[in-house]
Amino acid sequence: MSEQKLTAELRTEFGKGFARRARMAGQIPAVIYGHGAEPIHINLPGKATTLAVRVSNALLAIDVDGEQHLTLVKDIQRDPVKQIIEHVDLQTVKAGEKVTVDIAIHVSGEVAPGAVASLEATTVSLEAEATHVPTAVEVTIEGLKAGENIHASDLVLPKGSTLLTEGDTLVVRIAEAASSEEEETTEDAAE
Repeated sequence: MSEQKLTAELRTEFGKGFARRARMAGQIPAVIYGHGAEPIHINLPGKATTLAVRVSNALLAIDVDGEQHLTLVKDIQRDPVKQIIEHVDLQTVKAGEKVTVDIAIHVSGEVAPGAVASLEATTVSLEAEATHVPTAVEVTIEGLKAGENIHASDLVLPKGSTLLTEGDTLVVRIAEAASSEEEETTEDAAE
């Protein structure tokens, strides 16, 4: 994953009123923390930040008054109705440093006829290098039959990543598809 470059302004005022005024001015309040340093409160450019954090675990290179900070997005607070970003928490990282991240599971392929797949875990926890955090873990279910399951230990992880999720965690369950007669019986019973 490549880093996104953003320029931020140092923030000296705090509270709801200031945050609301910053958002109305097209800025997003944020905080940079980590490595035992004092938190740095900043305002990020609204549109550029929104575009940069569309992917999970986004890596941001932030310029604060000429000082460079390499950060990883740890949390985003959004308005529950409008889904506008209200605040961003950023963790300072260094090249080569290992970080713990939750990575999405992407399923590809078609199961065997008469079977159906259900995604039991949408993410897995990995330890990866901060500058090489994968965007997703691919799982292929092509041709799998009912009763065959994929566990976390079966996943093919990106190079340099270590699985932190328990190996016996069920990721994808392959079950027998319900026949049309069974569906009709279930529907009749429900009525």
